[in-house]
Amino acid sequence: MQSVNRQSFHRPNEERFTFKMDEASKTKKTWGDLEKSIVNGKGIDIGCGPDPVTPNVRRFDIEDGDANHIEDFIHEQFDYVYSAHCLEHMYHPKEALMGWWNLVKPGGHMILIVPDEDLYEQGVFPSRFNADHKSTFTISKHHSWSSASINLLSLTQELPHVKVLSIALQDDGYDRSLLNHGIHAKTPLTRTLLRLYQRWTNLKLPKISSLEIIREKFQPIDQTLLPGVLAQIQCVLLKQN
Repeated sequence: MQSVNRQSFHRPNEERFTFKMDEASKTKKTWGDLEKSIVNGKGIDIGCGPDPVTPNVRRFDIEDGDANHIEDFIHEQFDYVYSAHCLEHMYHPKEALMGWWNLVKPGGHMILIVPDEDLYEQGVFPSRFNADHKSTFTISKHHSWSSASINLLSLTQELPHVKVLSIALQDDGYDRSLLNHGIHAKTPLTRTLLRLYQRWTNLKLPKISSLEIIREKFQPIDQTLLPGVLAQIQCVLLKQN
């Protein structure tokens, strides 16, 4: 496991709510024969950003329409549908996913990837790393700390003619010793102090030991900003004839 310097993650507050630019590339490095065999033929990548899953896949992102209602914009079916880190931005994930599933041909596949709520959100919602997240996801558990939690296994099993080929936590490179689960600065004073101290350190001014202790406790780390680090769930689905 690579060594992580906590200080390297301290960045201005306004920079923290950014979308990842290389999620597909990072994920593909973990793939086996199953996933590689799926992303052939005619496909669509929903929410691809600048990093589509293959060079020849049809790209669908915000400039192409609203993925909440993809059926209003796409009127054909595909051998595979790929979507990574998009479903958590949908207002109604169940309805959105059904629309995406309708784009899969019988006998075709879907690869669906979402952040894992325990590794990414780390026990706090709304998300501290992406303010646009509307849901959190887990593979399957009876109780969650998140009021917006969705069991991905249950959600996908509700799709018609579906066979779940695989569902797995992908945590490559993730350092659990850096988890800051459920701890956050609740008081306005603490949040203000952290913001001011962040500006102080951005100016390369000397560190203040007492404020460093506060920051260690309350400022979480988005490890997925590091190359090769994943904190997500991948689900591979087959649409049966």
